[in-house]
Amino acid sequence: MTTHSDAPGIDPQTGFAPGSAINVQNFEQMRVTATWRKYEGVLTWGKGQCLAILDDGCDLSDPAWQAVMPWGKKVIATWNSIDGDENCHPVPPGYHGTTVGHASSMNLNGVHGVAYNNFVAQVRCVTIVHLKQDESRTMAAGLRWVRENQERLHITAVNLSPLDDQAHQAPVPTVVDAEFRALRQLGVWVSGPCGNNRYTDGISWPACQPDCIAIGATVPGKHEAHLDRYSNVDLLVTAIATSSSNAYAAGSAQILREAIKKSGYPWQRDGETLPDAMLAIFQKTGVLIQDPATNLEFRELDLLAAVDHVFGQKAPGSARA
Repeated sequence: MTTHSDAPGIDPQTGFAPGSAINVQNFEQMRVTATWRKYEGVLTWGKGQCLAILDDGCDLSDPAWQAVMPWGKKVIATWNSIDGDENCHPVPPGYHGTTVGHASSMNLNGVHGVAYNNFVAQVRCVTIVHLKQDESRTMAAGLRWVRENQERLHITAVNLSPLDDQAHQAPVPTVVDAEFRALRQLGVWVSGPCGNNRYTDGISWPACQPDCIAIGATVPGKHEAHLDRYSNVDLLVTAIATSSSNAYAAGSAQILREAIKKSGYPWQRDGETLPDAMLAIFQKTGVLIQDPATNLEFRELDLLAAVDHVFGQKAPGSARA
């Protein structure tokens, strides 16, 4: 059984905290490490679920993606929706997809992402994460691959990392929207980062789309909104960049999904679909953030509060307090 220490000791060469979270400060603020401790032996931290990561390509020689867990390889599928083959390797200027999944999924030498026991599917769907041109068709193709393989791979969440770095106050309809809707109806969590430009009057596409959950950020160490935000943000998650916020959110969604299943929580009272309900739970249990820059209120992810909520706000009998 894995145990999780509070010790914040950081390896000066890797920046990681051996035997614990990939980012101690952020995980404590999100109460991920507290959730690991309290529900150890009850929840399995993504085991049996697959997270699809759609980005600008992944170098599978990265040690995190070479990992083999007792129940199988960390990476169980790859796809390249640009070329229509299984080679997901990044092509310059692509660079981002290799590491974006560390925050959600790393399980290497005792260093853990949020849902560290999950499987991963790596999908190259754009040429570069910060979009320079319209790549909506290959993004839609990547999401279609997820939909077509969702049942076979048990994909329960999608980290859709690309963003256009514009300030959108309303949706921008594209061919991607039909795939968003289809995945939502299948019960798959799909979320995207709002952007890191410090806009206070809009967020990036495709996070601004109705069926893509828009993830913004709070300042690590503070319950304070920062980076791109507007009224169309769905949830804030502490991180220095919203791509990390989104990775944390996707992993947290897999943990909450298992908690809902294990507890028998009647999620239908919270939303039309399971992703709608999970977002509603994260919002109702999250930390209230008053943002003077926008005069808006947001909610910041508190994973322990969300999991406690579905377990009836008390530790189940087999959990460790």
